[in-house]
Amino acid sequence: MPGTLVSGALVPGTLVPGTLVAGTLVPGTLVAGAAPAHLAPWMLVPPRPLVLASASPARLGLLRGAGLDPQVVVSGVDEDVDGLAPRELVLELAVRKACAVAERPGAVPAGALVLGCDSLLELDGEALGKPGTAEVALQRWARMAGRTGTLLTGHCVVDTATGSTASAVGATAVRFGSPAPDELAAYVASGEPLQVAGAFTLDGRGAAYLEGIDGDAGNVIGVSLPVLRTLLAQLGVAIHELWAAA
Repeated sequence: MPGTLVSGALVPGTLVPGTLVAGTLVPGTLVAGAAPAHLAPWMLVPPRPLVLASASPARLGLLRGAGLDPQVVVSGVDEDVDGLAPRELVLELAVRKACAVAERPGAVPAGALVLGCDSLLELDGEALGKPGTAEVALQRWARMAGRTGTLLTGHCVVDTATGSTASAVGATAVRFGSPAPDELAAYVASGEPLQVAGAFTLDGRGAAYLEGIDGDAGNVIGVSLPVLRTLLAQLGVAIHELWAAA
């Protein structure tokens, strides 16, 4: 870290860079003492490891865009769960995913925070997950077109240092457009809607066929950053303490 002169004095705890004197490089020196005054205390401590228990590129990209750098460990949890209402279902699956990774021997660094998420679209009280096939995707859009559904994302954070957990569900209203048959056929043929909750995306081709949303966009993509911040705070962790070094 380069030394800093303040009123002619060197700020303690900084490295004075080498200087070229008469053609000879004079080595730098480390000045003992306190850390530079402009650095906040949390900036001097390496962030705790964050683990994302999901294979979703969209979730990973959203977290990285928010300054986080999670390690990815896929949970492998069976998502076929019957008998639960949509909100209960996304929360249950998020908890199962986070706990499966947190409890797997050697899967995560010591003291890691593990984030599990699960998303689905609630329409007419029914939980709509990934369609899987073009036929199902077309059927879903026939129901969704011109209507409003609710994209639910369950979140669960496990603190492996303490064993504590915090969980919540984010909800965003999604207003669907009415794409023409040839538009819908092209969208389904792209393959994009087949492996995403609700058979649409907000951050991809599907956004063109939405009228808009009411609520958090990140929740639709797969992680609500406000929800994550709240859950971390419940565990005594500030989200900025997890920011990766710039």
